[in-house]
Amino acid sequence: MSRRSAIEWTEMTWNPVSGCTKVSPGCANCYAERMAKRLKAMGAVRYRDGFSLRTHEAALEEPLRWKSPRKVFVNSMSDLFHKDVPTEFILRVFDVMARCPQHQFQILTKRAARLRDLAPMLQWTPNIWMGVSVEDQRRARRSVDLRHVPAHIRFLSVEPLLGPIRQLPLEGIHWVIVGGESGPGARLMQPQWVEELLAQCRAHGVAFFFKQWGGVQKHRTGRVLGGRTYSEMPQPLGLRARSMAPGEARGQRLAGTG
Repeated sequence: MSRRSAIEWTEMTWNPVSGCTKVSPGCANCYAERMAKRLKAMGAVRYRDGFSLRTHEAALEEPLRWKSPRKVFVNSMSDLFHKDVPTEFILRVFDVMARCPQHQFQILTKRAARLRDLAPMLQWTPNIWMGVSVEDQRRARRSVDLRHVPAHIRFLSVEPLLGPIRQLPLEGIHWVIVGGESGPGARLMQPQWVEELLAQCRAHGVAFFFKQWGGVQKHRTGRVLGGRTYSEMPQPLGLRARSMAPGEARGQRLAGTG
């Protein structure tokens, strides 16, 4: 259930939950759904039900066996805050992450409302990065729910970017990842949409990571924007505290750069 990842902003994936259901336009060409179908066809036991949501007890404590520090994308094949994931299981996932301070865990959800509701119950250790997915202006409101979550790093994955987002709520956000859709049926992303988001991040002092232009063959389109590659990461808390200058703006203190 865990494996090395080719995703540019992480190193490993860990899937104590698999399967999901669609909630918004960004889900239309879900890569995880395609992958689950392939794994089922290959006879993978944990995907015998395809993309139906399942929790996996056997995968729950895998990170405890990893000694070297790494960035871990949690549930690349699901959504931890899906309504059908029991609250008790979410608590157990957070307990495992708290017991692995050597790793940085990166969680993404489209279920921002449930995240906000459950946040007070969860253990937000410094190694847990919490993010929400945003694909267009209408879904940008998920960022408002995220700002109420007491994670030490809060981030937005604006992927697939399906339209212009001229007002992205960035208060309390430390990091923004932007990317176009890839794979069969990929919807095109306009350069102007990306440039507008970069400008908003710069205005608020938020770290910016441009992941990909996307397309059916994303390796051909690459990830260069305006002649350069953006791979900024949010600064760890300790570094932010040591590097903070007197009178520095709050947004700059929070963001960090890569």
